[in-house]
Amino acid sequence: MSHAFDAASAGPEPERAAARPRLPGPLAAIEAAMGGLNRLILLMGGVALVAACLVLSYSVVIRYVLKVPTEWQDETAVFLIVGATFLSAAGVQARRGHVAIEALTGLLSPRANRLRLLFADIVSLGFVAFFAWKSWTLLHEAWVDGQISQSTWGPPLWIPYSLMAVGMTLLALQFLLQIAESLARGPEAAGFADPKIGLGADLKSPPKGPAR
Repeated sequence: MSHAFDAASAGPEPERAAARPRLPGPLAAIEAAMGGLNRLILLMGGVALVAACLVLSYSVVIRYVLKVPTEWQDETAVFLIVGATFLSAAGVQARRGHVAIEALTGLLSPRANRLRLLFADIVSLGFVAFFAWKSWTLLHEAWVDGQISQSTWGPPLWIPYSLMAVGMTLLALQFLLQIAESLARGPEAAGFADPKIGLGADLKSPPKGPAR
């Protein structure tokens, strides 16, 4: 759960355009490390999606053109998509680029909206933390029991479970950082952690000064 559109509409433009303050103390180093890791994962996620498209295209050609049976392409593509989805979740959350519902935005005051965003982050953290714990549990069971897929290829199931576990752990850490920033800057700042509307905002160049 994220609030890209809510955060972008919850306050005046000058405040949203202000530079993002750093978190105090050791949290600043953790935030910087998470930022670098998120950028790397988003890049790798894009590569994984392209690779999944190529694998599926290869599978179609092999099966229906060359009439050669295959057994590894489908699950390989699924693993790539699962990895891209779960591992990039924290990077998307850092930009508040997940799907958001704006039903309450116009009904509440800006301060109430920001408090609502903080509350939603806390609730989301609880859900994601449970998801991460369950994923680590499934990973441990798959590793210890040697669980494999039921397909003829039979890849080990610890591969997708590890992608889920790591991705949800990173997402929980991202929520923790955003909640800490909201608390450090006060409730009125909740939802303004480097607000952007989706990933496209990252591609926009900074505004230029007035023409002379």
